[in-house]
Amino acid sequence: MSRVVFLLLPGVHLLDLAGPAQVFFTAADSGHPYTLGYVAEQADVASAQGLPLRASLDWPELGPEDLVVVPGWRARTLADSPVLGPASLRALREHHARGGTVAGVCSGAEALGQAGLLDGRRCTTHHEVQDELARRHPRSHLVRDVLFTADDRVVTSAGIASGIDLSLYLIATRHGPAAAAQVARSMVVYSRRNGDEPQTSVMLRHRSHLSDTVHRAQDLIDAQFDKPLRLPDLAAAVGVSERTLTRSFTRVTGGLTPLRYQQTLRLERAEHLIGQGATVHAAARSVGLQDARTLRRMRARAQ
Repeated sequence: MSRVVFLLLPGVHLLDLAGPAQVFFTAADSGHPYTLGYVAEQADVASAQGLPLRASLDWPELGPEDLVVVPGWRARTLADSPVLGPASLRALREHHARGGTVAGVCSGAEALGQAGLLDGRRCTTHHEVQDELARRHPRSHLVRDVLFTADDRVVTSAGIASGIDLSLYLIATRHGPAAAAQVARSMVVYSRRNGDEPQTSVMLRHRSHLSDTVHRAQDLIDAQFDKPLRLPDLAAAVGVSERTLTRSFTRVTGGLTPLRYQQTLRLERAEHLIGQGATVHAAARSVGLQDARTLRRMRARAQ
């Protein structure tokens, strides 16, 4: 069981907190082992939006699989931000030193900076305070115009709704893109690209739609893309005709048929295996292709 612990500071923005909390809560509902906890330097924390919150004063025992998230807070400048006490700073540093992941949403990056965790690492924050964060922590490497950054288990996001993107990224890295897509679908949110960086996962790239029929078909393909999948069987499994499935699938994925989507998944997985040192032949067999020649043809067509 992995813990996700939120460190709440005075003036915390509710969406900075609620967005990531909902992602991991939904992941737990989907069968992934997460428990959520909330700590603060005082038991009662006033949120920026006026809703009072209550948190524990005691940090739980944390391991490498656990995550600490610092949601952002309301402050005109980072210089006006709450100053973390020694116990909180020590908890952040020690958790990261033991192999754990720490994340800052929006101005929460400032808390990680106070703990020294931004030094030598890429980071980002809300666009209104990016320059100030760079000045306050000159050893950090600020990245502009991205939704989030991840560097050596230190993750930061641009703020507000981007905390959801950050959390979906963490779900994808821990449990695979299909799990992140399932959580995003349950929350009825898009899996957005990270700034100008290309979306690396086919599963996420073609999930930014609201068609339940196509999502259910994609769930089936994602789970067994390395096996033969007949269109009649796929259509029957989701309760529509072959023509309806093909038309809907093509419309919401930007032109991919179910078969083409499966082939794209196979190619992506094969490229990953080759990048990890597998031979073309071994990669082809691992993704359900007959031989290396078939994979080479697919790679040539994709160029």
